[in-house]
Amino acid sequence: MSFLARLVTWWNGQTLGTQLWTMRNGVLVGTDAQGNLFYRTRDDARRWVIYAGEAEASRIAPDWHGWLHRTWDTPPTERPLPRKAWEKPHQENLTGTPAAYAPPGSIRAGTPAPRRDYEAWVPE
Repeated sequence: MSFLARLVTWWNGQTLGTQLWTMRNGVLVGTDAQGNLFYRTRDDARRWVIYAGEAEASRIAPDWHGWLHRTWDTPPTERPLPRKAWEKPHQENLTGTPAAYAPPGSIRAGTPAPRRDYEAWVPE
């Protein structure tokens, strides 16, 4: 079943076509902390990523994102971005997952806070 899934779907990792293209034309540039593999062609005309796990673009760290989109030419494996002391590590977008942010008083927070800024209308 995994071969068939790889043959026709792209969200289960690389497809068979992508794997053949990568084997034939790809030059491995590096990997990130999540295990994603970054490739380019020999003439650097194309750049792409093979995701480790679910294909979710927000899992790409800013340094690799900049390289993929040609914001800079040097990959982070050769010249890492300077980090500030206040920077937090990259985190993927958690919207739509159980770990998504829920502000206090939200229904999703589990304990909705009572609202005192309005009075609810009660029909007579």
